[in-house]
Order: sequence, then C-alpha cells, then structure tokens
Amino acid sequence: MNVLTIGFTRKSAQRFFELLRNSSAERIVDVRLNNASQLAGFTKKDDLAWFAREICGVDYVHVPSLAPTKELLNDYRDGRISWDIYETRFRGLMKARRIESDLSKAVVNNGCLLCSEDQPHRCHRRLVAEYLNEHWGGLKIQHLGLKEGGPSKPSR
Repeated sequence: MNVLTIGFTRKSAQRFFELLRNSSAERIVDVRLNNASQLAGFTKKDDLAWFAREICGVDYVHVPSLAPTKELLNDYRDGRISWDIYETRFRGLMKARRIESDLSKAVVNNGCLLCSEDQPHRCHRRLVAEYLNEHWGGLKIQHLGLKEGGPSKPSR
C-alpha cells in the first residue's frame, strides 16, 4: 500500500500541483483541521477539489478525524508544549479515535495526505502515516517535495 504526503506552504501552486501530478496519487486526503481558511490560498477545500481534479486528475476527500484538535494544535503553535509532547498526545488521540479501524484502507492507498506544513519532520501528516503503518503494516510512505538532504524524521 502506498501513501504519500504533501504540505502546501512555501510552495507555489505550480510546484504543488506538479509534485502531485508527477506522483502516483489518486486522491488528496486532506488531514487539516481547518480547510476553509483564507490563509489556505489555493488549497481552500472547494478550490483544491476543483484544481486537483482539473489539473491532476485526482479526487479530494477531507478526513477531519486525522487532524489534531484545535486545543492540541494551539498548544503546540503557541509554544505551550514541545514537539515531543505534541507527538505523544496526537498519537494518543489517533488511538482514542481508533483511526486504524475506522479509516478505510482504500482512502489511504495511493492517497496523498495533505496539510499545511512545508516539510513532514514536525507535521502530523507524517505521524498519521507512521501510525497507520504501525497498525496496518506494509505502507510505503513517500513525502512529496522533501528537501534534498533533509531528514525524513525529526531528530531527537
């Protein structure tokens, strides 16, 4: 089973859609908490669904159960908790939500997990992919737009 990930910040629309079009993705799996913000630019939910279909020939689905809670995200972004604490709490949230049981493998297979972070190192999309691999096994994870020479995981 293949799963891809991508973030949209620090990418032009051209770069973002080229990465997606040149990948094996069959659908964008939006794992953002808020996918309708004006700050999302070309990745606002309705626009993104249209662009994905028209430019890349891929489907779009929003799966909010794969997003952190607003409180957890704000605690990390505002510096009240470290990345390590965020990661532990988010993994606990995925376990409590039983995403490995409730999420269809068909949605994830050849899906591209989307969120805002440019790189996956400190991003929940990587945590989602790793968590599913731990529970389902056999996932081949590819991070689109990974900077050359950068780590695929955060250093600890």
